[in-house]
Amino acid sequence: MSYLFMYSALLIIVFLLLLCYAVLLIYYRYGWKSIPEFVSDINSTENNSTYISIIVPARNEEKNIVALLNAINQQTYPSHLFEVIIVDDHSTDNTANLVSSFNSTNIRLIHLSDYINNESLNAYKKKAIEIGINESRGTLIVTTDADCTMNKNWLKTIADCYERNHPKMIVMPVSIKNNFRFIEMFQSLDFICLQGITGAAVYKKMHGMCNGANLAYTKAVFEEAGGFKGIDDIASGDDLLLMHKIAKLYPNEIIYLKSDDVIVETAPVKTINEFFNQRIRWASKADKYEDKRLFPVLLLVYLFNLSLLLLFMAGMFSDFKIDFFVFSFSILQFFVFILFIKIIFEIYFLFPVVVFFKKQKLLLLFPLMQPFHIIYTVVAGWLGKFGNYTWKDRKVK
Repeated sequence: MSYLFMYSALLIIVFLLLLCYAVLLIYYRYGWKSIPEFVSDINSTENNSTYISIIVPARNEEKNIVALLNAINQQTYPSHLFEVIIVDDHSTDNTANLVSSFNSTNIRLIHLSDYINNESLNAYKKKAIEIGINESRGTLIVTTDADCTMNKNWLKTIADCYERNHPKMIVMPVSIKNNFRFIEMFQSLDFICLQGITGAAVYKKMHGMCNGANLAYTKAVFEEAGGFKGIDDIASGDDLLLMHKIAKLYPNEIIYLKSDDVIVETAPVKTINEFFNQRIRWASKADKYEDKRLFPVLLLVYLFNLSLLLLFMAGMFSDFKIDFFVFSFSILQFFVFILFIKIIFEIYFLFPVVVFFKKQKLLLLFPLMQPFHIIYTVVAGWLGKFGNYTWKDRKVK
């Protein structure tokens, strides 16, 4: 096979993938913009009656757990209408003691070790959530993580949304806190992109993504769906894989709650190694999705980024020229052109999402983040399928 044929084929493939990718981003922007913003009656709690159980699995979270408990303790939702169940997952630090000594009557600590009799699991977090739900009294289950904080109107807004719409599941926005370190700013912007896709996909009934750091569903539907049965051998997926089970029963009763009052903030990872490990964990769920409409989307994104990487490498090691009418340009120049168009369409999609999260300034760094984004997408996607990762000091697959 001649180099001329290979390079020509690569250029055509990259261009076609770019067209498909651009259409996808336009679709997601339209979906995000179509979601109505929910307005809660913040000043009135007289009509609320929903009892909510907040379930928080925690493992070695002594640096974060008090901030979470303080945020929950400051909620405007009446304290007699919610409980907090912290499920300690074999912590070896001071997490359990901090929870036990926290001054609040509706916060309860239970220990995962009291329920599993030293049995070895691959999905400790799912087991912790399942036990927390079994011990709960709430009509509505709300899950979050131990390294999160939230607005004081978080629970009130969730309750209002549930009581007005009566959905089986409510997907809500999550934001990553960031300082002025590159890895944290990159995570924050990359995650905002995922949040925009999440909102658009849920609104369009694709049920593509959600995040357990800010998720609500009825206890009844959790039990009707069989909880985590059938997915309890997969380490992660306490959110998305459960969503797929509920969507099979009630495809039209999963909604996205678009309100800045329910944005949950979560801590960033601190190193590039931790970042890759986290993204590999997320990517490991790709072939477990029940909604098969999502797989072509993931494949498109992966192949487009892979093709860009191959195009750049070809441009670095080849002087192959492309003739287009009176113009002649190199593979590397073609790569720069495709990358520029990619950035334009991504910013077009991202802009209304960053406005919602009030992080417009991060877009100024977006072009500089492109090389890292392309590389991590390719590497994490591959290792998510064929590699291992570490989660909470446990090596899992």
